[in-house]
Amino acid sequence: MKPHTCASHPHACASTPHRPTHTKGKVSRLLAGNWNLWSSPLFPGQPACLPSLNAAELQSSLLMKASPEASMEVQLQQARAFKEEGNRYYKEGRFRDAVSRYHWALLQVKGLDPSVPSPLQVFGAERASMTSVQESDLHSIQSDCYNNLAACLLQMQHVNYERVKEYSLKVLEKQPENVKGLYRAGVAFYHLQDYDRARQYLLAAMSKQPKDTNVKRYLQLTESQLSSYHQKEKQVYMGMFGKR
Repeated sequence: MKPHTCASHPHACASTPHRPTHTKGKVSRLLAGNWNLWSSPLFPGQPACLPSLNAAELQSSLLMKASPEASMEVQLQQARAFKEEGNRYYKEGRFRDAVSRYHWALLQVKGLDPSVPSPLQVFGAERASMTSVQESDLHSIQSDCYNNLAACLLQMQHVNYERVKEYSLKVLEKQPENVKGLYRAGVAFYHLQDYDRARQYLLAAMSKQPKDTNVKRYLQLTESQLSSYHQKEKQVYMGMFGKR
């Protein structure tokens, strides 16, 4: 019998089973190199190379064969890698590329959060149990990505403040004391002309970063808008109930 041949490799490669290894070693080898999933020992019995599959299809195929714990660890590591790539793009001013990487990172961990019910559990699908460290890592990835998505949007020529608000509030769901989340929520509410809520979040940010000039500036702008609003409101009432 002729050996199996990879379309993407000039040499033939036989499909031979791999020796079992520890999960941490499996995951690190799966992610080693340029996302080389073709020869991962993570899945015993998996062919060394698979033809006619792109990287995304192959990853999905491999993850389906993994234990829930191993699959979860792979997803967390890939999410961290996408987040770091997004951070590099942000520093380079490539905000749209950064946005895509943060979304990819969030997609990697979608469904892992134990506080969010999974629809698949209704059908008896197994869900990996997370350690407290892994759960903390998951929430950190989610908060960082949502925070950075808000930061990217604020750099755009036409800012979608409704989306900035949405992302910032998602950060605060996981990390209520997150200063950047508080500040960006305040900025979003200010530009959406909800000055009372803007003041609420900016005051919370100020209590944690009293010397931050950006927080101070937006708080002053918010106070000015509120003062102007209340003054106009007072004049309206005086006109309604004043002497005739």
